[in-house]
Amino acid sequence: MITKFIKRILRRDPMVRHTAAHTSGAPKRIAKKSHRIDPNLLSKNAIKVTQTLQNAGYEAFIVGGAVRDLVLGISPKDFDVATNATPEQVQKLFRKARLIGRRFQIVHVTFFGKGQPEIIEVSTFRALLENAGEHIAENGRILRDNVWGSQHEDAARRDFSINAMYYDPASETVLDYHGGMADMQKKTLRMIGDPAKRYREDPIRMLRAIRFAAKTGFTLDEATLAPIAKLGKLIHDVPSARLFDEILKLLMSGYSWAAIQGLRDAGLHHGLLPLLDQILDNKEGSSGPKDFVRIALANTDQRIQAGKGVSAGFLFATLLWPDLLHNWKKNIAKGSSNVPALLDAMDETIASQSSGMVIQRRFESDMREIWSMQPRFEKRVGRYPYRLIESPRFRAAYDFMLLRCAARELNPDLGEWWTNFIESDPSGQEALMASAKKDSGNSGASALPTKRRRRRKPKTAAPAEPATS
Repeated sequence: MITKFIKRILRRDPMVRHTAAHTSGAPKRIAKKSHRIDPNLLSKNAIKVTQTLQNAGYEAFIVGGAVRDLVLGISPKDFDVATNATPEQVQKLFRKARLIGRRFQIVHVTFFGKGQPEIIEVSTFRALLENAGEHIAENGRILRDNVWGSQHEDAARRDFSINAMYYDPASETVLDYHGGMADMQKKTLRMIGDPAKRYREDPIRMLRAIRFAAKTGFTLDEATLAPIAKLGKLIHDVPSARLFDEILKLLMSGYSWAAIQGLRDAGLHHGLLPLLDQILDNKEGSSGPKDFVRIALANTDQRIQAGKGVSAGFLFATLLWPDLLHNWKKNIAKGSSNVPALLDAMDETIASQSSGMVIQRRFESDMREIWSMQPRFEKRVGRYPYRLIESPRFRAAYDFMLLRCAARELNPDLGEWWTNFIESDPSGQEALMASAKKDSGNSGASALPTKRRRRRKPKTAAPAEPATS
């Protein structure tokens, strides 16, 4: 009777089934007719990595987000491989392979082809945290994670059930340890294990939860969502470089605006990007900083979903622009002239951002160039337009200016004029220059107050001294 009762409970409760599978280490094997992964969506280089490892006697599987996307019928942008080979053993099998990371050691295997090089990230199965000992901080955060384990331990260590599936291209079989396939059918995002404990181990998982929910359209299950409000402050203990990488992934997910809304709803936006505090708490209607950022992120999402590239420097330039514009106007109001006011505003804006997620210096120079070129678009006389289009960063600055026009921060006619100027032949450009000179409304294009210069009175000749006798 007791045995029958236990079996009946196991059949009814999916959570109990997942726990049982984890305890026994036995995954659910899902054949091709059920998972329906299209082999044409697979990276040939990822297959080559798994085959090379398997031929050398190791276990090797495509794992994580790539499997999730394949099941959804989406072509993955990146492919990760998990294996029982150690990083050193992996490195010996490939010519273009290098070990990276100290906290979490992995191998990057690089393949060069006609287009951009493809990097396949290969990680070794990790052991359960209870076997990691001194690698765990007092607050529960993982400090080092290079203790190797079995595949079922590695699956238990992964964050969400939909990311804990392993795909073997050779047998075309998916190994599902924690009910990820069932959760995908229910469109649910569920943390493996105790969510609060998992967030303490790695606070970045809270940001990943928001990003995955935005990208997939899945709903965070109640147990996964509940601890975030209380534990959100742990994100500020994460090293700046990791935090930057995760925010960049979120913004370049192709669903950035939805993800940022998710950050606000979960209370995670405060202090990450100070500008988000202002934008997401902005009560303005269809205009103002919120509208500019919304248009900019929608444009970014469209480009990414269309497979086009996006510059991180351009993206952060748009996100920080409302704060910079505020500082620029403030400096002009204090008496600074236009360009010095802008340069000071750049310094102020970047300095204020350093209190949250620190933007890497390599992107700062791009941001500054894009910002510094904005006043030059309003100078359409003499040789200014010709010199401007020869600037290396012209295209990025031009696209930025068009976003300002779309947000009605600038007169849309200005954007149209520059578009026509770029596309015209020399005679057409001369005609446009002439029209700009005659355009009395040209000064109305600027969204900034300008400091008026006083006209100097012409010097008059000194009166002649009276003649003396």
